[in-house]
Amino acid sequence: MGMTMTQKIIANHCGKTSVEVGEFVEMNLDIVLGNDITTPVAINEFNKMGAEEVYDKEKIVIVLDHFTPNKDIKSAQQCKISREFAKEKEIVNFFDVGQMGIEHALLPEKGLVVAGDTVIGADSHTCTYGALGAFSTGVGSTDMAGGMALGTTWIKVPSALKINITGKKKPFVSGKDLILHLIGKIGVDGALYKSIEFTGEGIKELSMDDRFSISNMAVEAGGKNGIFPVDDKTINYMEERKIKEWKIFQADEDAVYDQVIDINLNELEPTVACPSSPENTKPIDEIKDIYIDQVVIGSCTNGRIEDMRAAGQILKNRKVDPGVRTIIIPATQEIYKQCIKEGLLEIFIDAGAVVSTPTCGPCLGGHMGILAAGEKAVTTTNRNFIGRMGHKESEVYLASPAVAAASAVTGKIENPNNLK
Repeated sequence: MGMTMTQKIIANHCGKTSVEVGEFVEMNLDIVLGNDITTPVAINEFNKMGAEEVYDKEKIVIVLDHFTPNKDIKSAQQCKISREFAKEKEIVNFFDVGQMGIEHALLPEKGLVVAGDTVIGADSHTCTYGALGAFSTGVGSTDMAGGMALGTTWIKVPSALKINITGKKKPFVSGKDLILHLIGKIGVDGALYKSIEFTGEGIKELSMDDRFSISNMAVEAGGKNGIFPVDDKTINYMEERKIKEWKIFQADEDAVYDQVIDINLNELEPTVACPSSPENTKPIDEIKDIYIDQVVIGSCTNGRIEDMRAAGQILKNRKVDPGVRTIIIPATQEIYKQCIKEGLLEIFIDAGAVVSTPTCGPCLGGHMGILAAGEKAVTTTNRNFIGRMGHKESEVYLASPAVAAASAVTGKIENPNNLK
């Protein structure tokens, strides 16, 4: 029986010629990732294990991105623990204020993850790196601790869904719209502990930033991971950032999938996930007169340069509604610099938006954009559960950067095609 792309990567990293769905295997790890919230917990477990050294100083990555620059005393203490551990253990890839970015944008940008890698991260959106043809998945801090000490983790081999993409994108349709459409179609548990494997001729229509956005939200459908085949776009992206070799895996022709789902890009419209679940999706033209208080454009889902450009295209020579707080967060320092070079920051500021240093802050209701009771936000983040961005009586609508920017201008959820 043939194997899927994910199954082949797992087999390669546990010294087997093949693996079967449901089999438990010990998998070697290429990257173990943590952030300023999860790493201190992992460090505590690492010490309780009696571990003295990390398995590889170059394969542990710690990024301080959720509450940095430190928002309060507790977050300062969390970051201090991470800094001291990184210094003591001589962690090569430690990213603090001034160097940090949102972790799932930063690691690909630095070339730290490539095709064929296995990555675990103490953050649920670690599945982002499937865009590069890597197997990556989120774990708990205890598993992170074990990974740091041993360089391996136990995993149950997942079954898979095959998403066959065809057609071409319409204006203002992006990877975010595709993944919201898919989650709306199969539900938040539609891919529970499955690998979501994307394929089809339509993939060539998707940029790398589209693919990162799609893989990032695989977990919102319950997926163990999301993964794309490696093509010329992938290789060009990795070549530009090359610091290590990669290995390309392809699914077998006779690979077995639990389900095959077809998505025609020609049929996709800008899509919004309404409160309070990523599966509560609607085409934007079905949403009428939802007035908003805040817009956030950024996050590990949509803080990359194409997202900034999409927002800039809408906001150029326009003003945001005076009743809408508009917060724009480039995901890394390099993206921030590119925004400066392209004049995007000037566009944002002239439009009446504020621009933040890279942070996850508002996405998890941490800082830089907390909602009060009764407030509504359109955001390019990945979750809209009750209380996700602040008060439990606030509401969060998930959308693409183009939709978010258009909504900032009109003060209500808006189809960007209406502003052309």
